[in-house]
Amino acid sequence: MKKIILTGGGTAGHVTPNLALIPDLRERGYEILYIGSYKGIERELIKDAGVEYRAISSGKLRRYFDLKNFTDPFRVLRGYLQSRRIIRKFKPDIIFSKGGFVAVPVTLAAKHYRVPVISHESDMTPGLANKLSMPSATRICCNFPETMKYLPKDKAVLTGSPIRRELLSGSREAGLSFAGLSGEKPVLLVIGGSLGSVRVNEAIRSILDKLLKDFDIIHICGKGNIDAGLTGKQGYVQYEYVSKELKDIFAAADIIVSRAGANAICEILALKKPNLLIPLSAKASRGDQILNARSFEKQGFSKVLEEEDISDERLLKDIAELYRDREAYILRMNESGLSDGVETIIRLIEEVISEKADKKAQA
Repeated sequence: MKKIILTGGGTAGHVTPNLALIPDLRERGYEILYIGSYKGIERELIKDAGVEYRAISSGKLRRYFDLKNFTDPFRVLRGYLQSRRIIRKFKPDIIFSKGGFVAVPVTLAAKHYRVPVISHESDMTPGLANKLSMPSATRICCNFPETMKYLPKDKAVLTGSPIRRELLSGSREAGLSFAGLSGEKPVLLVIGGSLGSVRVNEAIRSILDKLLKDFDIIHICGKGNIDAGLTGKQGYVQYEYVSKELKDIFAAADIIVSRAGANAICEILALKKPNLLIPLSAKASRGDQILNARSFEKQGFSKVLEEEDISDERLLKDIAELYRDREAYILRMNESGLSDGVETIIRLIEEVISEKADKKAQA
């Protein structure tokens, strides 16, 4: 039996591509182990998938001053030593890393034991964690053609993002039933990301009454962001996070307002849902969501509203125009020819394992 370690965490975007690979890996008889952090969102998501989970110490490597910068390197070192013990005992044939800072000590430990690593960069430009992991990687997968120039030429592979199978099999009727909506109005789905988005939540709720004249609204607002004062409001339902019912909620949605995390927008593209992207501001990030959103806008898949440009009038206008032009967006997404990366990445995993076996046989 072939063995694989999956790693990545911090946000759902660092976990969902791994979840997408698990069914195909199981079909091919892989024994799977997941390495994540002690308290990250990945722990519960992987537990629900029925995969063995090992937690390690993890620290965040920041580009700005913070007192934790003095203690987190020791957490990373501890995570590295823990990863070495796990790898030595499990003896994986390969490691697939989706990024996030928990993946750094794992990939470094893999290099120590000469275990091949395939890493995946979702965003237009590589994040710090993946940059640190690059020297340990045998192959580096990416979503956007524009990303290839930022990666080592002998390692870069354009694969797209792995999309969870179940997302493609949702039921509109089941989604409406779960949300308690009649289906008489078009459904607007608002997604703030796994950690939520205060700015997007506030903007939608500021124009809620006006939106409800034309739409029923399903709002996934993130942990701790439920507005109790709006509970029970006709045509509006809110959730901190949705797991198994997400496929049905997607199926029920006519249009989507979302942040522009790479995995989220690739899922929206695969589902052919007209969307308004509100990328995380460059003031609060390294600007990767803005690049992601502009790439999709250029290809005609998305409408984009930057956070600094949000106003009640502009948001209402953009949502109305998105719904009006929804068929044109769907047509362009159907014509894109882009598919999810599960099959390509599984083939790559098999290829790298085979290369390793050939080298071992020749030694």
